[in-house]
Amino acid sequence: MASITEIPPGKNRTVLVVVAHADDPTLFLGGTVARWADSGWRVVVVRATDDRWDSWNLDEASTTAQNKQQFDKAMGILGVSHIVELGWPTDSLGDASELVIREQIIRQIRTHRPHTLVTFDPCSQFAEDNEDHKMIARATDEAFWTSQFDKHHPEHFNEGLAPHGCFERWYFGRAVGEVTDVVDISTTLSRKIEAACTHQTMLVNYAHQLKLQASTGGYDVPLLEEVLQSGNVQPLMEPLLRAGASRTGEHYGLGAAEEFRVTRFGGLGVWLDRFGVTRTD
Repeated sequence: MASITEIPPGKNRTVLVVVAHADDPTLFLGGTVARWADSGWRVVVVRATDDRWDSWNLDEASTTAQNKQQFDKAMGILGVSHIVELGWPTDSLGDASELVIREQIIRQIRTHRPHTLVTFDPCSQFAEDNEDHKMIARATDEAFWTSQFDKHHPEHFNEGLAPHGCFERWYFGRAVGEVTDVVDISTTLSRKIEAACTHQTMLVNYAHQLKLQASTGGYDVPLLEEVLQSGNVQPLMEPLLRAGASRTGEHYGLGAAEEFRVTRFGGLGVWLDRFGVTRTD
């Protein structure tokens, strides 16, 4: 049974969000990211790819630069404290080494020492059709475990890093394996939409993809033509995001919400409540 989860005060805690593409944090969980930031958490976002090919009718160098600029602006709107760029070519992670990517994520876990680790749900494979997403899901899930071991990448320790265990893992996706936690984003939905519409370059490309699909099916969509001609993605994205958040919220008596699968203390929360003693620091 899913429960409505309150975002507690940050108390010097860090949440590390690992994504594949620049628009992933806003589209999948922008309202929750903003709530973490508003509650005093230090939010760090790791972007694995450079999105160099995610545009329409624009050269590669301009695409990379514009997507980076828009990503930085969107993260600022959500209140993200720090951005890490891994720099992989977009839409290529399916052929990359999972061990190499995992090492890079382990390094970020040991560097930022998060309380909460967030990424795509590796258990939502049937709803996920993006190989970059799948790779980041698997590599981050493994990094959660291996970042705690003292024999995985001991070269990190020569840099002053140390093993680190995240307390909880939050998974998001097009459809997570099992919804356990729901976050009310009624107060941050407008910022999510503002941040999402900042990704103009990527979302114009999305509009063009929709146009191609509609055309193949025998449809013309005047709204998509307007977006492609004006470059203004708000008329397309705002209704989609509001409807999605509202539809999710309705299931839980909320105005707008985002869903997650959350695992705390490796699923041994009951054991921890019995034997653990809460520190006062």
